[in-house]
Amino acid sequence: MGRNSSMAEVKEKIARKVASFFKPGDVVNLGIGIPTMVGNYIEDGVWLHTENGLIGYGPAPEKGKENEYLTGAGAQFLTAYPGAAAFDSATSFAIVRGGHLTATVLGALEVDEKGNLANWSRPGVIVGMGGAMDLVNGAREVIIAMEHTAKGGKHKILERCSLPLTGAGVVTKIVTDLCVIEVAKEGLVLKEIEEGVTLEEIREKTGARLIVPQHLEKR
Repeated sequence: MGRNSSMAEVKEKIARKVASFFKPGDVVNLGIGIPTMVGNYIEDGVWLHTENGLIGYGPAPEKGKENEYLTGAGAQFLTAYPGAAAFDSATSFAIVRGGHLTATVLGALEVDEKGNLANWSRPGVIVGMGGAMDLVNGAREVIIAMEHTAKGGKHKILERCSLPLTGAGVVTKIVTDLCVIEVAKEGLVLKEIEEGVTLEEIREKTGARLIVPQHLEKR
């Protein structure tokens, strides 16, 4: 993404890329932060699920048209599509734990080359894990949507997570402002490089070994 892109533009591009992975009929749960933005770009026919009890919602409502009874797990306002269904949390988590989610999209503090995910606690900040521990084990695919590095350029993609884990070996794909990475048995496989980004930059900002296909080596 362009060096002059605003933070909002960077997050929007990450969200758009993630949204492009889904097709009609998919059932997808979106976490807070950048993942929430994915709902603004999702294709018609993709069913969005929130663990507090709603399936079949779409983009954020226009300002002034918010419905206080339609909110997501992150307290953001939602727009329900025709055919949407509301239910209690027990039913919602039965959907999650029953393996009915095509994917969940989450943010991360750290991800490592084994697909381990840490996204709920860091030194000095103690928060609850919430439904993430169920989501990463119940969804068929776990996609991480995040900026490639933390403040100060600190690596977020590592050989091994240092923070408490949300789930072990659960991540399938990582989408950042620099690239798309697939988590495979052999390690982290670089799949796409964002326009204007070099392979050298990605390697410098990644704290783990990357497997680079031949067609991307010259980037």
